[in-house]
Amino acid sequence: MTHIENIKKLFSKNFVENPLLESFEVGKIYLSSGNLVACDPLITNDMQPFSTQFPKGDFSVLLHKERESNCVAYAEIIFSNEKITDWKLATTSGQDTKDLAEGEVFGYPVESGMGCFMDTDTQSSLNELEKRLYHSKGVDFMGIYEEFFHDYFFDENGAIDQYAFLKPAKEHPGTIFAFETGYGEGFYASYIGYDENATPVKIVTEFIEIS
Repeated sequence: MTHIENIKKLFSKNFVENPLLESFEVGKIYLSSGNLVACDPLITNDMQPFSTQFPKGDFSVLLHKERESNCVAYAEIIFSNEKITDWKLATTSGQDTKDLAEGEVFGYPVESGMGCFMDTDTQSSLNELEKRLYHSKGVDFMGIYEEFFHDYFFDENGAIDQYAFLKPAKEHPGTIFAFETGYGEGFYASYIGYDENATPVKIVTEFIEIS
């Protein structure tokens, strides 16, 4: 079974039914432009958005954890409850699945152990925040993780959770949904489920293949 066939099997329904997975609805992400980015927010925060235009607004986010390890196996955004009739590998500008050899995928590299979803407007806010902190703190700037992300994941008692919704700009409603990725570092692909009108119903990023 190929990756996309496995995704189709797991995620084409309105719920995931697999004894190896535990699913959680964790909140909503706000997309202001519908141009969605998936990346390692600490390493590839300049990643291009997917070529597919997604709806604008607030949408439910789910995490699916591998029960045995308690690691995040899949991250999912749901845009509607329409019936899915087709699945495709998510691509960005200039990427063509015809150029892939058997077994190859497009995706994003993770080096920090963290992945995310965010709108391109929110991506701009994050990059502007990093520049502002760098220029204001100078040699005291410790990096965007320490300056912004860390407090969402850790407090004085240790780890808070495996995910967080972050808001890099007070004046903009856009949110970053950031989370731990599978067993850590890797290269991870996303898949989009479409309805009969070729409108995206959901997007799923795979970190641990569960079949």
